[in-house]
Formats: sequence, C-alpha cells, structure tokens
Amino acid sequence: MSLLKLDIYHVRNINKLSITPSPTINFLFGENGSGKSAILEAIYILGRAKSFRSPSIKSVINVEQQHLIVSADTRQANGGNRHLGIQLDGKNFEIRINQQSKQQRSDLAYALPLQLIHPKSYELLDAGAQTRREFLDWGVFNDNENYLAAWRKFKKALAQRNSLLKTKRLDQLNVWDKELAYYGTIVDRYRQQYLEKFKVVFTGIIKQFLDIDSIELALLSGWDSSKELQHVLIQDLEKDLRYGFTHSGPHRGDVQLLVGNRLAKDFVSRGQLKLLVLSLKLAQVQLLANEQRDIGCILVDDFSAELDINNRRKLLNFLSAMECQVFVSATELADFGDLSQVKNYKVFHVEHGNIKEM
Repeated sequence: MSLLKLDIYHVRNINKLSITPSPTINFLFGENGSGKSAILEAIYILGRAKSFRSPSIKSVINVEQQHLIVSADTRQANGGNRHLGIQLDGKNFEIRINQQSKQQRSDLAYALPLQLIHPKSYELLDAGAQTRREFLDWGVFNDNENYLAAWRKFKKALAQRNSLLKTKRLDQLNVWDKELAYYGTIVDRYRQQYLEKFKVVFTGIIKQFLDIDSIELALLSGWDSSKELQHVLIQDLEKDLRYGFTHSGPHRGDVQLLVGNRLAKDFVSRGQLKLLVLSLKLAQVQLLANEQRDIGCILVDDFSAELDINNRRKLLNFLSAMECQVFVSATELADFGDLSQVKNYKVFHVEHGNIKEM
C-alpha cells in the first residue's frame, strides 16, 4: 500500500497542503515548527484516527478552524486504488472509505497500516506494560484477522465482570468468568503465535544494528499460564472484590526483552536500547512484508535526533531494500546523509505550513 496523493486541511500550522509522494522514500526537511512533523501527524491521523503528538485532537486542529480533514488516494497491494478520508472536530469523527461512511477506527487501521518511529518510541522498553501491549497487539491485529473480534469480546466480558465486582453482585459472575476466560485464552494464544514468528524476524534484523548475544523475547500472559485462566479468576475473587477490578488476564500481559536473562533496559546502554526498539519496530513491518500482507507506510519523525550517522545510514539502507513507502523528517537536508544509494526518492522542503518538492 502507498499514498498516491495526500491532502491535509487545518492540521496545526497547515491550512491546506497537497503532496504527491514517492512510493518509496520521502524526505521532509525544514526548521522546527515548519510543519514537517505535522505532515507525519496527519498521515498518522488518517490511519489511526488519533494523534501521536497530543492526546487531544483539539490541540491539533488549526486555531482558526473548527475541524481538520485528511484524505488520500492510495494504491493497494492488489493493484487497486482506494480513497480514504477522515474529519475530526475534537468530539466527533467521520470516516470515509471510497466515499462510503465508516464508523469503526479499525476500518482505517486495516486500510492504512502504519508504523511510527519517533523520539518517544524509544521509551517502549522503559515505559509501562500498556505501551508494550499496544505494540504487540498492533502486530497481532495486522497478522491475524480473527484477533480483533476475540479482543473485543474479551474486553466486553472484562467490563461486565468489573462492573459486577464494583457493585458486589456475584449472581452473574460465573457467567462472565467463563466468557472472560474463554476469549482471554484465545487472545493469549494469538499473541503467543505471533510472537513466535516475530522472534525469528527480529533476531535477523537486530544483527544488522547491534552485536549482542543472548537476546530473548518473552510474553507474560497476565496470569500464571501454568493454570487455566478461569481457575485463576476463582482464586483471585477475594482480591478482585476488595479492589473492584480484575487482576488477572491478557489485559495485564507484557512483553519482556531480555539480554543475558536480564531486562534489556537494565543491562544495555541508552544508545543500544534505542537500536533494540528500532529493530522491534522494523521487525513488525518486515514480518508483514514476508507474509505478503499490505505493509502500509513507515513514518520516521526527527530522523537525526536519536541516531548517529552510521545507524542513520543503516536504517536508510534497510528501508530502501524493503521497497515500502516511507516518510522521514529532519531539520536539515544534510541530516539524511548520503542518498546516492537510495532509489526513486523525493525530497520536500517544508516552511510555514507549506511544502515544495525539491
């Protein structure tokens, strides 16, 4: 999948902007505040219906406007074209795919898979478990078409069970225990299956960036997986009633990256940690590519902020070899380094919310 034409209206300092990007790598450069990160943010909004820079869409909308719009003509993996569009006003959203109104954010996520690499991405291994669960679930979501339905049914059962715990209504608890355990076990199995495939790809990629032995990825299910989840829920009942929520299940799962049987964040340097996270992100996209799925776009914001010259070169070579669509931003054109080995790329200068192809 690639964007053939992108239109952005009222995103931060961008009033109106159109771009015809390259199907491979697109370099955006400009001073801080010029709008280059806003372009990446707009693409992210088109695929996720939310911003990666702000929890509130209101702060993303141009101060003189009431809503933002992002739309794009896309080329699908099967060779067909599809038009995507989203309008957000801070409270409501409208999604259109081929001029048909859609109400599910997942429709956009399937239509435009996105992988984001930006300065805060490198906190993946430092942050709480929720961040790593979201990382893992993005991969499972794009890998297994049955995962979303199972996850939604699990979340419904979890909400019902928590409601009963808070109100101390135990008469229906057994019913929702069975439902939660059934779908929770399915969610965990899908995660395990994905991680086994992911490990192989990740191990191959990390060798291109780091020389570290004894790297292991482990999934923590969110309960003692040697026991059945329904049995654990019964064991936890007293504690769950006391606190009013469910302590065990895939909603408490985590992914651990170990180096020499120790958590990577406690063992490697800060620079090595960033390269581990970079490799994790690239491995998700590479796995999709290996299985001939629609790998979508890769967004790399503030290219030079976290990587030295040598690793920037390695990253560009890797992205160029993947032959997927990439958008990369930096302050200076020189930050991208030597582009002689990159094929069919485009360079854009961004200034005051306007863009010009070089």
